[in-house]
Amino acid sequence: MAITRAVVPTKGNLMALKKSLSLANKGYELMDRKRNILVREVMSMMEEVRHLRDELEATYHAAYRALQEANITLGAIGDIAQSIPIDNGLSIALRSVMGVELPTVSYEKQPLKLSYGIASTNSKFDYAFKSFIKARDLTVRLSEVENSLYRLANGIRKAQKRANALRNVAIPDFEEKIKYISDSLEEKEREEFTRLKVLKARLIEE
Repeated sequence: MAITRAVVPTKGNLMALKKSLSLANKGYELMDRKRNILVREVMSMMEEVRHLRDELEATYHAAYRALQEANITLGAIGDIAQSIPIDNGLSIALRSVMGVELPTVSYEKQPLKLSYGIASTNSKFDYAFKSFIKARDLTVRLSEVENSLYRLANGIRKAQKRANALRNVAIPDFEEKIKYISDSLEEKEREEFTRLKVLKARLIEE
């Protein structure tokens, strides 16, 4: 109340506060709408994340098992593994969803070529190699979706925080100040009306 009474009760201040209240209400509606849209984006990605994680886990399990069997049958395969070139086909761009920047990971797939000698490997090594290629592709997609989920969750938290601040702090504060000024102006109008009425009565008596 002390803060409210510090506001000078003038019509100009009343108009300014009503404008601020209108903007605060619109801001709250926008923040709430943004939060709902981001929540829908998160929900649409959750199933894909679960599916990707399960598939990636199964793929890595099969790949490491095949690699272990290749190690057993071929001996140390470090030299063979080093003959496989490093893949640099990844690129990252950003797209905006309600002001939240989400990554779009693109991967330019190269034709699958065996860079190691067939004579020095076996089917277990080939299977492991192909499984790790699949795991790479799944990892690229999972990293994009999980990073997007993290950013969306952070966007939801910020939107909720701002919406709460508007709804629980700014809007009630504007409403309280508007009520105080309106009540003060009405009281002044009643006092002025009473004063004029008394003055008029005196003039009539005279």
